[in-house]
Amino acid sequence: MIVFLLRRLLQSLAVMLAVALIAFSLFRYVGDPINAMVSQDATQAERDALRQSLGLNDSILVQFGRFVGRTVQGEFGLSYQLARPVNQIILEKMPATLELSFAAGLIALVAGVALGVFTGLKPRALTSRFLLAGSLVGVSLPTFLIGILLILVFSVWLRWLPSYGRGPTVQFGWWSSGLFSLDGWRSILMPAITLALYPMTLIIRLVRAEMLEVLRTDYIKFARARGLTPRAIHFGHALKNTLVPVITITGVQVGSIIAFAVITETVFQWPGMGLMFIQAVSYSDIPVMSAYLVLVAFFFVVISLVVDLLYYVVDPRLRLQRGGGGHAR
Repeated sequence: MIVFLLRRLLQSLAVMLAVALIAFSLFRYVGDPINAMVSQDATQAERDALRQSLGLNDSILVQFGRFVGRTVQGEFGLSYQLARPVNQIILEKMPATLELSFAAGLIALVAGVALGVFTGLKPRALTSRFLLAGSLVGVSLPTFLIGILLILVFSVWLRWLPSYGRGPTVQFGWWSSGLFSLDGWRSILMPAITLALYPMTLIIRLVRAEMLEVLRTDYIKFARARGLTPRAIHFGHALKNTLVPVITITGVQVGSIIAFAVITETVFQWPGMGLMFIQAVSYSDIPVMSAYLVLVAFFFVVISLVVDLLYYVVDPRLRLQRGGGGHAR
């Protein structure tokens, strides 16, 4: 177990360095940040002095080394646009993104597993066919279009939910939460559903396929022959054995939810890290863009590591194989 964990940590470190180098190298050539920081009347000498003070005249390897060194210490430099420490800006925006991602992930997991079990147990029912057709639409439509349709229906036509913003928030130290008021819940509902729709449809189809496969196995037939109740067979045996691949897909999708929150936050003007990233791109704010990409990669790596550990714990075949039990199948 320790060897497995050390190996995964080394792989994660290599991935983080590669992502940081790629992100920093790409964004280094996205426009000239000096143009966004000085007025049009600034002289060339003032521009050169500012470029020198920011270290933009150094080679890209020197700049990257400085960026990695600061990142390890939790510092991402100064924002070119706001002239503030990037870590402070991210700490202000992170609660909104994590709350939205958590709400979307919870909706996707609970609804996806429940509907997947239902469609797996009743594959020929009209409701199941309708749900599968709806899930196909959910996978096919782009996220921004789903968000716009929800705004059109629930904000413009019905006037039930706000079309943008996070609503009133309550401050707990550096964490600001909008989940302590009715307006906050009303504000998060549509963005969370928009963000949850794609992973939810994947989980529905995965759970349904796994349930259908498991229900045809011999041990389920044997359990029926023993006289076990349908509830015990479906939820005590069949569902338990469908959760191993669901853990993997859910973990990957949680990372995707955080990464793809960029589009949803832009559509709903949700004040999180995704909207911050889009605004940073407009101003060629390289420190903010690089920090965002590194953070998203960090979330992916951590989630992937947790999923691998859960997989290792849940699936006894992996423990047997890594423990030298190569005969286990």
